[in-house]
Amino acid sequence: MSNLTPLQNLHYAIGELAYAIARADGKVQKEERFAFGEMVTQELENKNYAFDISAIIFSIMEKDQAKLPDSYHSAIRQIHLNSHYLSPAIKKKFITVIEKVAAAYPPVTVAERHLIKKFKKDIEHIEGDPFFTAIPDYFKYFSTPL
Repeated sequence: MSNLTPLQNLHYAIGELAYAIARADGKVQKEERFAFGEMVTQELENKNYAFDISAIIFSIMEKDQAKLPDSYHSAIRQIHLNSHYLSPAIKKKFITVIEKVAAAYPPVTVAERHLIKKFKKDIEHIEGDPFFTAIPDYFKYFSTPL
């Protein structure tokens, strides 16, 4: 992920986390893969990004061998590394994504609820840098790596 921008890394991380939540109640089936990709893409769609969010999500899904704790910790690590871009709006969007992923295939299991609660707690204290989070159009100028 080193060739991604910080904002792209954040979206990769939430995709990885959403995938972990989808896997928390078992293997993600083919039908679920398509619906999952569509849901995440709709939530994170932004015309200013010079990358395909669904491609990122599907590349994560291809790593079917990923273990749940590893995916979660990898996602949280990326969020912390790129936290200067984590605005309150992005945090809210990320929580919405994981809640929708958990609710997409009822019932929402204890494991899924636990991960959602843990994620909310883990990002609660993270405050993005006001320079990056207060200027919405800033990201469009830096949507590709230098």
